[in-house]
Amino acid sequence: MKLSIIIVTWNVKDYLKKCLESIYKNQGDLDVEVIVVDNASTDNTSDMARREFPKVKLITNQNNNGFAKANNQGIKIAKGEYVLFLNPDTEILSNTFKDSIDFFEKHKDTGAVGCQILNTDSTIQRSVRRFPTFWSQMLILYKLHHLLPSLRTFRNYFAQDFDYSKESEVDQIMGAFILTKRDIINKIGDFDEIFYLWFEEVDFCKRLIKNEYKVYYTPKAKIIHHGSLSFNQKLTVEKQKIFNKSMRYYFKKHHNKFSWFMIASTHFDSLFLAFFAGLFKKKNGN
Repeated sequence: MKLSIIIVTWNVKDYLKKCLESIYKNQGDLDVEVIVVDNASTDNTSDMARREFPKVKLITNQNNNGFAKANNQGIKIAKGEYVLFLNPDTEILSNTFKDSIDFFEKHKDTGAVGCQILNTDSTIQRSVRRFPTFWSQMLILYKLHHLLPSLRTFRNYFAQDFDYSKESEVDQIMGAFILTKRDIINKIGDFDEIFYLWFEEVDFCKRLIKNEYKVYYTPKAKIIHHGSLSFNQKLTVEKQKIFNKSMRYYFKKHHNKFSWFMIASTHFDSLFLAFFAGLFKKKNGN
């Protein structure tokens, strides 16, 4: 059995090094193929990977192609029966690969598996959500999830009632760790490259379920996720533009025209709010 691990990276060289070290330390007897797709990093990521991890299959992009397109580059050369999409700012723990693959083997209806994700301090990171609804996303665009986090709409979308100690069938799992199989990708298609970033894993899970597969979470397999370090380097308004574009496309693809139109109509309002949020963060030294 062969596992292909696809890691898309951008300017997190030191974390990628820790990630790769943890993979090879904890691969056990598993035949592992690691594919790193460097999205035009400027911190000598590719040089480090070539020098210190000669086994890695390295794709070096001249431009930042985004998460979906870069993962698809990895898929094209992956040889494994299993395919794991893994963030570069993660660390694999003992038996992570074995436990997640064992879960897959025992549940024949599985389309994808997500593991328990831990913060740097070993607390549980919330990694399961329900699918986006019109109202949850509309209110998020107006930043009301910061002001009214206990609102029922947010409690439901962010799955605040989810028990991270139990195996469960879920809607969507975080893109930091998504295990699937090559034949499943061949059936439903790879990542939709119109998503530059955000919502591509939501769309992937949505298509799995539409094709009568199930998405599962298991707490037995674990990783550490240091948390969105690549994209935190971008400015708030720039992030909001990308987020808005991805959300609009997700609603165009999976919801009705009215929902898409209303989501699209909030674009400039959300940029205005993001601008002032950025000023507030800067003023407070964040």
